[in-house]
Amino acid sequence: MIKPFTPNDLIRYIYQEMSEVEQELFVQALHSDDSLMQEYVEMLSTIEQMDQIQLQPSEKVVQAIKSRAQSTGLERV
Repeated sequence: MIKPFTPNDLIRYIYQEMSEVEQELFVQALHSDDSLMQEYVEMLSTIEQMDQIQLQPSEKVVQAIKSRAQSTGLERV
């Protein structure tokens, strides 16, 4: 019988946080469980998309921080 794997196990596998024995069992489960394989592929895709996100504060936020810094005398860093 193959152990049921959770989304947390998927993350542990992707980030190589499983023991070798767990990895072997997980790979076997991937090959035999289409829904687990689908979740794995979707999670890899999501992680890839998240890695491409570039976060930057809006100009409004930057101005608010600068304004607050000036009002407290912290304008020079």
